[in-house]
Amino acid sequence: MSLVPADFNLSVGSTTSPAGRPNNEDAILVKPVPALAAEGGTGFVLAVADGMGGHERGEVASQLAISLLDDLFNHDTPEDMALALKQAYRRANEAIFKQGTSDTDDNRMGTTLVSAVVRGKYATIANVGDSRAYLIRARQLTQITQDHSLVAEQVAKGMMSEDQARRSPQRNVVTQALGLTETLDRRMPSIYELTLLPEDRLLLCSDGFFDVMQSDDYVSTILAQNPQDSALSLATMAMDRGTTDNVSAIVLEVSRSLATVQREQIGTEIAANAPRMNPLLIPIVMILILVIAIVAGVYFYL
Repeated sequence: MSLVPADFNLSVGSTTSPAGRPNNEDAILVKPVPALAAEGGTGFVLAVADGMGGHERGEVASQLAISLLDDLFNHDTPEDMALALKQAYRRANEAIFKQGTSDTDDNRMGTTLVSAVVRGKYATIANVGDSRAYLIRARQLTQITQDHSLVAEQVAKGMMSEDQARRSPQRNVVTQALGLTETLDRRMPSIYELTLLPEDRLLLCSDGFFDVMQSDDYVSTILAQNPQDSALSLATMAMDRGTTDNVSAIVLEVSRSLATVQREQIGTEIAANAPRMNPLLIPIVMILILVIAIVAGVYFYL
């Protein structure tokens, strides 16, 4: 695997909280992986899982998904990141389904999972369910992932507006999740490739935010603070506004590395200090060039 030059610095903040529920069925992963970037930099594996199932089974499902994704990067670094994520999601689906059907009372369980493998300026994002990845660029919030949910399908078909989807009693019904069926849908997970720019922010979050937060809330909060403080502020804001679900957020900030900034400064200084021709000499030089051209033409003519 070719390493990504360490032109960017990556900094991450995260939080997870039970918030509006007695138990926290969310789980998160923030894993630095130096092997994903060149010397002097690092890469990250980030993930948010939102479990579902009675009798605390959702907690088991989300933790199992996170554990298996974590294990993927404890050994060799994959060459094909998209393929590796697809395989990891399928292994997680099989393990969660097996765990959910092993008990005599058949306590089915499942979990959403959104993840991002960040290598310098490159990010590979995968998702199943309705946990999301957002990009903030130039003060604009863009949802990278598409929800695998009933209301998202209805919005895509023009049967419901975005605002109606936010208020629908079926807004939490997912159409895809890990562990609900023995075999994961062959189209899953959805994969997105992203090239990051300096000053970008990447946000992974569970659905505890969606009912109580607007786009401007994410942008203003994340851009005003460092990643850790902004993740905590988002969670506090969701709880203050009465979220009825768990909340989990991971914020990644992209900035230029010190070496890159220094190279740019040196280049600017060299350009600024380069000798410049006196404007008064320009006409003289032009006349000399013209004379040489005329003499050369006469010489070749003769």
